[in-house]
Amino acid sequence: MTVILTNDDGIDAPGIRALLEAVNGTGILVAPSDHYSGCGHQVTTTQPIRVEKRSDREFAIGGTPADCSRIALNYLFPDTKLVLSGINAGGNLGVDVYISGTVAAIREAAFHRVPGIAISQYKKGRIPIDWERSTRMAAKVLKELMDRPSESGTYWNINLPYVEPDALDPEMIFCKPCTQPLPSDFRIEGDDFYYCGNYAARKRDRGSDVDVCLSGQIAITQLKV
Repeated sequence: MTVILTNDDGIDAPGIRALLEAVNGTGILVAPSDHYSGCGHQVTTTQPIRVEKRSDREFAIGGTPADCSRIALNYLFPDTKLVLSGINAGGNLGVDVYISGTVAAIREAAFHRVPGIAISQYKKGRIPIDWERSTRMAAKVLKELMDRPSESGTYWNINLPYVEPDALDPEMIFCKPCTQPLPSDFRIEGDDFYYCGNYAARKRDRGSDVDVCLSGQIAITQLKV
């Protein structure tokens, strides 16, 4: 079946290459040519969107992640059966989904009644992401979810935790999304506000995706349009 891979970190980001490896190279890349992290469900309607065909299986889109899904599903590959987004360099937990371009790509797919799975890798401070391990965890989750029936208008949001190099791979936990707000701390200098919220110190509902992922397990949430 036709599987589209996209993201919000850009088509040349290591995360989407890790995702491609997780599906054994079988996906077709339709991803932004530039970085769109944190763009939410922004779509382009007042200017042209350039589509660069790099190969039969790789298309760089001059637009947002939601634009990528729109163009892939309606024009490039209307026979698409699944959209995968990620692997994002950073978590997309709880209310992050309203800000996340990674999640917006599969929400757009859900609008078109095409199943989607977003995968994000939580970053612990400045520690570099182990993309090889992220690939292995993503492949494990995808194997689990692809065998499950999908209800129309639903989509999956996956957050991979930080794992110590010598630790065993974490468990998969199906959970609810956290409803607590993101940290909203600012440093004020004159008339300027500088955001300085601590992501890891965010409030969390017990047993929610934030709680699960920051406790070292793979958080799996099902969302609905």
